[in-house]
Amino acid sequence: MVELPEPERTGDVSVETALERRRSRRDFADEPLSLDELGQLLWSAQGVTDRRRGLRAAPSAGALYPLELYVTAGDVSGLRSGIYRYRPGDHELVRTAGGDRRGELARAALNQRWVRSAPAVVVIAAIYERTAERYGDRAERYVHMEVGAASENIYLQAEARDLATVLVGAFHDGRVREVLDLPDDEAPLGLMPVGHRP
Repeated sequence: MVELPEPERTGDVSVETALERRRSRRDFADEPLSLDELGQLLWSAQGVTDRRRGLRAAPSAGALYPLELYVTAGDVSGLRSGIYRYRPGDHELVRTAGGDRRGELARAALNQRWVRSAPAVVVIAAIYERTAERYGDRAERYVHMEVGAASENIYLQAEARDLATVLVGAFHDGRVREVLDLPDDEAPLGLMPVGHRP
C-alpha cells in the first residue's frame, strides 16, 4: 500500500477561475507527476470529505458510491510503475499489478497517444449493482451522473494545479478490463490521462 500525502483543502485558485480556465488538454510535458499531485486529483474525485458520515468529494445518489478509481502509473515520483486502486477511506493506493501498462491502455483506447504519453491515467470504473440495489433501473443514469461529477472535479483540480487532463470515452471496454484485470462486476467508464502542461 502507498499512503498518499494529506490533501490540501485550501488553494490559491477560486472555483470561478478554475471553471473559466477549464479545458480538455491532451499534451503533457516530459516531467513526472508528483505523488502529492496524483493524490490531490484522486481526492477531488472520490476523497472522503466528511469522515463521520462517510461523504465524498463528488455527489452520489443515496451516498452509495459505486465508483472505483484506478491509476495506471508510468512516471509518478515516488511510485513504482503499475496499476493501483484508490482507497478513499484511507486515502491510499493499493498496487494490483506491476509494470508500465500505459501502452496497453492506449491500444485499448483506440491508440490515443495522450493515454500513452501522460505520466498517469486515472480510470473511472463503476459497480452498477451498488446503486441498482436501491434504485433499480435508474441506477445506470445515476452512476453516469456521478462519473460526470467526479471527472469534472478532476478537471477543476487539474486547472487549479496547472495540470493537464482530458476525459476519454473512446475505448474498448473489454480490453480496458483486461489491462486492469477488473473484477467481473466493475465496468470501465472513463479514462483521464493527467500530467504537467508543456
